[in-house]
Formats: sequence, C-alpha cells, structure tokens
Amino acid sequence: MNGAKAHGPAPPARPRPPLKDEMASSAGNGKETAALESGQASSSSSSSSSPAAAAKMTAVAGKPRPFTWTGPAIVMGFELLESIAFSGVALNLVIYLGTVLHGTTAFNAAHVDTWNGTTFIVPVLVAFLADSCWGKYNTIVVSLLFYLAGLVLLTLSAAISPFRPSSCQGLSCPPASRTQFSVFFAALYLTSIGTGGVKSALLPFGAEQYDDSSPEESRRKQSFFTWFFGAINLGIFVAGTLVSWLQQNVSWALGFGVSALCLLLAAAGFLAGTPWYRVQLPAGSPLRDILRVVVASVKKRKTRLPAAAGQGDLGLHEVAEDDDLQKLVHTKGLRCLDKAAAKGGDGHEGPWNLCTVSEVEAVKILARMVPIWVTCVLYAASLGQMTTTFIQQGMTMDNKLLGKVKVPVASMVSIEVVFMLLWVLLHDAVIMPLARKWGRAGSAGLSQLQRMGVGRVLVVLAMATAALVESRRLRVAGAGRKMGIAWQVPQFVLVAGSDVFCGIAQLEFFYGEAPASMRSICSAFSFLALSLGFYVNSVVVTAVAALRPGWLTRDLNEGHLDYYFWLWAVISAGNLLLYLLLAARYTPKQVLRHSPSP
Repeated sequence: MNGAKAHGPAPPARPRPPLKDEMASSAGNGKETAALESGQASSSSSSSSSPAAAAKMTAVAGKPRPFTWTGPAIVMGFELLESIAFSGVALNLVIYLGTVLHGTTAFNAAHVDTWNGTTFIVPVLVAFLADSCWGKYNTIVVSLLFYLAGLVLLTLSAAISPFRPSSCQGLSCPPASRTQFSVFFAALYLTSIGTGGVKSALLPFGAEQYDDSSPEESRRKQSFFTWFFGAINLGIFVAGTLVSWLQQNVSWALGFGVSALCLLLAAAGFLAGTPWYRVQLPAGSPLRDILRVVVASVKKRKTRLPAAAGQGDLGLHEVAEDDDLQKLVHTKGLRCLDKAAAKGGDGHEGPWNLCTVSEVEAVKILARMVPIWVTCVLYAASLGQMTTTFIQQGMTMDNKLLGKVKVPVASMVSIEVVFMLLWVLLHDAVIMPLARKWGRAGSAGLSQLQRMGVGRVLVVLAMATAALVESRRLRVAGAGRKMGIAWQVPQFVLVAGSDVFCGIAQLEFFYGEAPASMRSICSAFSFLALSLGFYVNSVVVTAVAALRPGWLTRDLNEGHLDYYFWLWAVISAGNLLLYLLLAARYTPKQVLRHSPSP
C-alpha cells in the first residue's frame, strides 16, 4: 500500500491511487486534466497535507470548498433527461419493430427481450472499468459518446427513407432489408452500451459528492438517493406520455429526436458542471483484490487462527499508516477467509500470500451481500407483473373512469409512476423525518434493510390485492358485465409504494455497503437483479402455462388469472421470509476509519 508500514513482514507494495476528494478540472483544459489524473503522484509527494485537508482540495486552485448542491443537482437533472431519452426508446420499441420495420411478433419479442437483457447487464461489465481504471467521471463521458451516436443514428434511421421499409399497402407489408435492420440494430446497441455505462457510474458519482464523515452530509445523501429515484420515474412518465404521443401521432423520427436532444442537453449540463464535482480516483482492479484474498486463503488453508483473531496484535495483518485507505473492522464469520490475512503462513509474504484485514473484509462484504441480492431478483420478478399480467387484466375491464373518461389500459403504468412520485414525497418529507424523530438519538430512522423489508411486504399485499380483484372480476364477468378499471388502482398504489421503499433502499444499500473500491460494481447489482428478474418471470410463466394451462387462457374470462396472482403472492411471501432471515443475520460494514470522502 502507499507508503504503509505493516505490522510484521509486509508484502511488496502495490501502487494504489489515493482515494481523494478532488474537484475535476474543467473540460478542455489540459493542465487541469493532467492535475486530476496525476493525483496519485501529487498526494504521495505532499505528505504534509492531512487527509481532512486533502478531502476539500480542488485540482484547480487547491483551496478548500464546502459542500454545495450544485454537483448533486446537476446529476439529478442529468438523470431526469437521460431517463426521458432512454424510456423514449425502450417503451415503444416493440411497436416500432412491428409497425415500421414490419417484424413478426416472435421476432419483435425476442429482440426486445435480448436488448433489455443486454442493457441491464452492460452496467455490471462497465462498472469494473469505472472502479479499476477509468474512474466514474471518465466512464460517464465515454459512455455519452456511444449513447449520443446511437440516438442520432436511430433518429436518422427513422427519418431517412432508405433506412426503413416502405409503408404497408393494405395487408401487404414489405419486410425491412438486411441493411435496414443492420443500421437499426447498430443504433440500438450503441444506445445500449451508452446507457449501460451511464447507469453504472452516474449514481455512485452523485453519491460521491457527499462526505460520509459528516453527519449532515450523510443525511443529505439519503435525500439524494430518494430524489434520484424520483428523477428516474419522472423521466419514465414524460417519455410514456409526451414522447410516446409524438412517436405514434406525429413521427417516429421526431420522437427519437427528442430523446437525442434530451441526452445532448444532459451531456452539455454535465460537462459544464465539471468544476463543481468531487471526483474519486480509481483504486485499481477490485477483481484482482478479490482473487488475491481467495488465493491467499486457499494457500494458507491449514494455518491455525487465534481463537479471537482480529486486527492489530491478534495475529492478522493490516497496514499501519495509509491516510487514503478506508479501513474496515474485522468481523466474525467466514473465518476461512481470515487466513489470507494471517501472518507467518508458509514464510512467503508476497501480495498473493498475505492480504490486509480490510481487503479480506471487502470480500466478506460481497459474500454477505449476494444472498440479499438473490432476494432482489425474486422481488424484481414480482414487480414485473405490473407491466404484464396487470395490463392483461386491465384489458378485460371497462376502461372508463367515473363512467366518462376513457383511459388507455397501458397508461395505468404511467399512472403508477404518478403514485410513485407521491410516495417519494411522502417517504422523504414525512416517513423518514418521523422515523428519525422517534428512533434512537442520532439514528437515520428506518435502516436500508428495514425499508427493503417494507417494500417486500407491500409487494405481497399488491399481489394478494390483484388476486382478490381478479376473483371479483371473474364473478362480474360471469354475470355478463365488466368491472371498472378503477378497481386496479389499489394494486398499482401498493406496487408504487413497494418500489419506492425497496428501490431507494436498494440503491443506498448496494452503494453504502460496498467497499470503497467497488461502489460502481455493487451499485450495478440493482440493474443485474432487474435483468434477471425478467428471465425469472419468463420461466414462471412458461412453467405455469405447461403445468396449469387452465390458468392463463387466451380468453381470461375462461381462465384463472387470480390463481396466478395468488401464486405470485406466495412466491413473494416466501421471498419475504427468506429476506427477513438473511437480514436478521446480516453483518453490516463497519469502517474503522473513513477515507477522505469522495
């Protein structure tokens, strides 16, 4: 480690960039950029600067700078515009494939699923680059280049006649040519790479604008997660109403052009805000550190540990001095990994034979997070009913509200976003302040794990409510009448509340619990859970269709969609119980000393 002296024989030092809180240089200024990128060398030479002072330094003037809302506000505005841009493509993609490119139903569904899966897996892959070498700021900038190129090409493919097939003539619809499909999918996957890169880095970058060592800034950061989540959903609402209307009633090229314009504005605002950002430098490959711990623990598997092995003089290795390194407290459990930090071993103290307690604890954190993450996958699959079976249920109902206003069934998803924004206001302005007031002195109110539990309870209630509504709908349909679509409102309200409690808490949990060098990777876990949730949902539907064909019939009045909802209520309840067991046994991250917070 940087200039560290370990207790006992130390492994050869491996260069690690400092975890500093710096201000990024303004775009296009070569000297300022060089100052930012050479942070490691400058910090090593300026040993007189304390960590606290370094935390407030800028790469431009080297002067202390207090917290301002400028950086986080720009990030939230960026996310709002990016959400409009992405949702403007994603929400109506299957319609464009069918009505403009004249793809078959199976072709369209397969490619939309593949694109969605790719889009939510890319963040995990790009996160490794963000945490190990590029840094989050550079990752966002590079991703924007792919993103803008994809949206511009997508707009051109919809606007220029040779890039799309001619319109249908009666029942004859000429299919798109190989070249037309190639241009379209090239644009689509450039967009996928771009949005995946942005998703992997933007949230942790925004969270880095807050100093974890300051209680006041920690409270502000909790609000940041809430409003970041709100910005995502407000963007979905705008895209699902305004952009979708433009695409289907004016022109697809104009709709895609609005998405491109939103992203261009987001990029311009993000780059303009560069002088106000706090930037954390990358800390080297986290995958390498994980492998070092695993390899060292396997090599020293026969090593005996003290009964109360811990840091310091109890036999485990830790660096003595490293102002920029976040040190983690030794925890019980997974003692087999502690052997990687055991001194002595086989006498070889290289980096693949001896690790620090903090490096071992980082791997333990990941191991403890994985079971919690598995329950997030099942939770995401439950939420998936909102855009599938809830819509199918609504299509069999009378879609007039108050007997007069005709509501498109698919717009119930947009209405759910409105409920979600109301839940966000309630969550941040009422529930969390009351929880802090009634909780222990100095507490943050409801913990992340508690809020994730509340979200899982609400999704169980939502599935049960949907089942009860469907049972009543079948009885009404049996009498030759249609039940009003307003009966679906309670289940959408519950899903919205569940998404707010669980969604915000998951963002905080995977960022806050992550080791400092793995925050982009762990933040991307939420997107990976969402991606896998789609696949789990598909597997359950396929299994039910094969084993209980009478449940999901073509005519829902002759089937038992209520049984299917009860099945998901049971799955969600089982997932809740599993989560409660895991959450009760979960050992949270304990920091011995904060690094100068990004």
